[in-house]
Amino acid sequence: MLKLIRKLVGPAFTPGLFVVVGLALVSSAIVALTSREEPEGIEIVGFAWQKHAAFVPRVERWNRENPDRPFVLKLLSTRNLERRMLSGFLSGTPLADMLDTYEEIFPKAFLGPIEHVGFLDLTDRIHAEGLYEQFNEPSFSHLTYKGRIFGLPQDVHPVLLAYRSDIVEAAGIDVSQIETWDDYFRAMRPLMADRDGDGLPDHYALSLSDVAAGEIYMLIMQNDGTLFDEDDEPNFATERNAWTLAKIMTWITGPERATFYVQDGSIGNKQRLDGLVIGTMLIDPAIGMWKIENPGLAGKVKLMPLPAFEKGGRRTSVIGGSMMSINKRSPHIDACWEMTKELYMSAEVAESTWRIAGIVSPVKALWKEPFYHEPDPFLGGQSPGTLFIEQAPHVPRRPSSPYSLLARARLGSAAMALRAYAERHDIYDIERLQPEALRLLKSEEEALKKLISRNRLLEEGA
Repeated sequence: MLKLIRKLVGPAFTPGLFVVVGLALVSSAIVALTSREEPEGIEIVGFAWQKHAAFVPRVERWNRENPDRPFVLKLLSTRNLERRMLSGFLSGTPLADMLDTYEEIFPKAFLGPIEHVGFLDLTDRIHAEGLYEQFNEPSFSHLTYKGRIFGLPQDVHPVLLAYRSDIVEAAGIDVSQIETWDDYFRAMRPLMADRDGDGLPDHYALSLSDVAAGEIYMLIMQNDGTLFDEDDEPNFATERNAWTLAKIMTWITGPERATFYVQDGSIGNKQRLDGLVIGTMLIDPAIGMWKIENPGLAGKVKLMPLPAFEKGGRRTSVIGGSMMSINKRSPHIDACWEMTKELYMSAEVAESTWRIAGIVSPVKALWKEPFYHEPDPFLGGQSPGTLFIEQAPHVPRRPSSPYSLLARARLGSAAMALRAYAERHDIYDIERLQPEALRLLKSEEEALKKLISRNRLLEEGA
């Protein structure tokens, strides 16, 4: 037998070949014997374990009550979820029935004509059942493409300012007297004194830098800025955005510099604990992360609305966002629609999501639920849910363009170039910086338009 095998495989035959083949056969047998089949059912795929944990009890109860229509929850990495979604939509390969995705993923389904969007159009269902009025209206903005709504929103994500209340209150500063950003920096200026003699401020007023593209975006949006027009064309090279960018630049560079950018991670946690920065802009789930990653801040921080750019102006902003959508090719559309409402509109899931992930629901009727208004010792007895909900109706509308993240990056590029310009020419006042800010924004906007023009999917008949 061995001679026959040797004759067949010729010079490729070695004793090691048999070892490799033998190991492959044994391992395959072990996998076959020990592996379990995936549970069958209507698939819901998501990306966040916190939300997954909040969904589990409701899905299990549904399955007990509807054994003929069971659902299966699955978690994927964000990269795999995005790839499967796009592959399924573009090539028709099998895909989950429901998709729980977020702003870095779902807008990519809006890259072509509306009839090619793989999500089920929920617009008529939402209005027919009176759901639109039940949600915080701005939360639909980034789920809406060409006037049609393709999911239910799970969040509002208002931005508040977390500040080192122990340091601020010890200095006798009353934050209730702060209405504008000018008020804020004026009030915090005494805390920037160099009392330890190292030649640097003891504290910086705000965590911010020209490289902080997310924070730059939040401030642009707070001041009624735009990224795209109603036709989803880039529209961020405006006088208003240029003024806001020039204003920000006077905070982060020059003789009146009052900011230092504290990033996430162990070093940033230590800097926050040391009080290197007084204020940090953040959304609702960030509080939960601080509790886990920086428990030493307990009792030392509080929340306040963002200072406005002008009196009577907006006191919040927005960033991020996720939605539950339905694959329009699913054979279980009606069951998926019922489950979507169960997971994104029930008080039970809203409470779990708040306690596990710190996310405030956009369903307005739920804002009265007691769990949102419990005092939190971490925040000195404040109720974070109450403070976020107060600002929820005022969050800006988020763009739904698949190029939103690129537009945000372009804003960041303009900010970095504007800082270099200011320092190179020793210019640190808004009026003289604004023309250069507008020129840089126009350059970045044209570059993005050129990139978008290469999208063949948007061409008629593509």
